[in-house]
Amino acid sequence: MASMVPTAAQLRWQELGLGVFVHFGVNTFSGLEWSDGTLPGASFDPSGFDADNWVAAAQAAGARYLVLTAKHHDGFCLWPTETTGYSVAASPWRDGRGDMVLEVSRACARAGMGFGLYLSPWDRNAACYGDPEEYDDFYLRQLTELCTGYGPLMELWFDGAGSDGRSYDWDRIAAVVRQHQPEAMIFNMGHPTIRWVGNEDGLAGDPVQYVVAHTDNDQYTDAATGLGSPAYLPPECDVSIRRGWFWNAGDEAKSVEHLLAIFYRSVGMGANLLLNLAPDRRGLIPEADRRTVDAWRAELDRRLSGRVEAVVEHDGGGATLTLPERVEFTHVELVEELAGGQHITRHAVSVDGREVAAGRTVGIRRIHQVEPTSGGRLRVDFSGAGARLASACVYVGDPAAAVPRLPEGYTAPTATPEGGAEPEGGIG
Repeated sequence: MASMVPTAAQLRWQELGLGVFVHFGVNTFSGLEWSDGTLPGASFDPSGFDADNWVAAAQAAGARYLVLTAKHHDGFCLWPTETTGYSVAASPWRDGRGDMVLEVSRACARAGMGFGLYLSPWDRNAACYGDPEEYDDFYLRQLTELCTGYGPLMELWFDGAGSDGRSYDWDRIAAVVRQHQPEAMIFNMGHPTIRWVGNEDGLAGDPVQYVVAHTDNDQYTDAATGLGSPAYLPPECDVSIRRGWFWNAGDEAKSVEHLLAIFYRSVGMGANLLLNLAPDRRGLIPEADRRTVDAWRAELDRRLSGRVEAVVEHDGGGATLTLPERVEFTHVELVEELAGGQHITRHAVSVDGREVAAGRTVGIRRIHQVEPTSGGRLRVDFSGAGARLASACVYVGDPAAAVPRLPEGYTAPTATPEGGAEPEGGIG
């Protein structure tokens, strides 16, 4: 039966906030986003691969988890699976004896970073894909290898791209995850515990609703998840630092301002953000991309500096936030008490009777950039039966920091989508 309150694992995942996606595979060496499963495994040869380089870039971004594309739609596996010869075992990398999933998992463990895996249900190389029952068995063997060989997983990404009109045995898939990785979040398909936000621009809208009756990939989701009745499914926003998901010599990173705007409209709205970094053919994060990551994180830290915690006192219509002393601040961060579910549907923040910020949902975190405001006591009025704040703070920041704007052509949604088609070209 669907639950309208989060599990402890869901809340832990939401508290992580920011993760890094890593797309790497044979596509990297061919300049393609999608390939058809015929690129030679021997083309995969990252001469300078260093998993710690990837994790260091993720840490520099402030990420607390990393999700690796263990198998993309082309079917090439980054671990030496027993199910197919189309894997790192067929490549010259590490003389065919390497295991990239293992190396990345160990690098994440050394850094104390959560580790997740993307395993594409669509497989353009597997000869058995045309036989649904045979392919289900094949896919379950791959999933079992990943769930049992690489330590704790905090997320399993099931991408709907290419699977239009195809059904998979989600009951058995979910059973494997629950048996071997019961704390792992299941992304968006089958028996999901988290969902896709509805676009590949990294943007959430307002409200960001954690309790929904269906996801954006309903056609791939089993009715046993509670579709048609509300379920607690917090969203994850995915976006690449570049235009493409895989490295391409002609591509480049988004601007720092663009990435800032994404952060405010994802993490700052109460959704998780999964920012894709694309290693190059050496198997390293490009230096230019790393410089962008560093500059973006430095600017975020500058803006969200000088944190001042507030004492929260509730009353019938909201809460009073009392600071230790009067300060000038540029941001307000609110955190909802979510153990009993999401309840705040609207909120407004005022100082000395003047409204400085307003919105709809609060959720795991809501960050408002405000005009530089001086005060020692703030008032938050909110709607929603049973609504309470878990904590609140302000940030002194930089009073001269402008509100970041998205480039022309990018439009933040007015509300988190609750249905519709899969993304153009598929997720990731």
